[in-house]
Amino acid sequence: MKIRTSIAAAGAAAVLAGAGAVMLPAVASAHSTTHTLKFTAVTMTPQAKFSSTSFGQAEKDLNSAGKVIGYDVINVEFNPTTNTATGAVSLSTNGGMLYGALKLTQTGTAVHGTVTGGTGAFKGATGTITGTQNKAGTRTAVTITYTTP
Repeated sequence: MKIRTSIAAAGAAAVLAGAGAVMLPAVASAHSTTHTLKFTAVTMTPQAKFSSTSFGQAEKDLNSAGKVIGYDVINVEFNPTTNTATGAVSLSTNGGMLYGALKLTQTGTAVHGTVTGGTGAFKGATGTITGTQNKAGTRTAVTITYTTP
């Protein structure tokens, strides 16, 4: 029992030390900092259709070298009368989760959105999301520019 407790305590200490290393730069800086993330979101599975106007999708996010930097999930509601869609995105990557709101048009391949917050290093983040989908809709070149307090 004591061995398990020691292992658990050592594990917890390692996790807290790692979290402290990630959070230290954010705490040390009292002014806002602008960051830019660029990656390609690749569809992992077919869309989950919740209704004729609603779907969800998971994507694997790759840097320019093709290395996985995170994963995101989107949830979209399509309005057939305006030919537009709105949705939400959650990106899980090193440092925490980044949240956003999306606007899409059915006639083009452009995706636009706003950063609405996040957890960890992304806490209090605000900014913009832009993306361009390939013709098949399976890959999206994404740029996220955000500021943290």
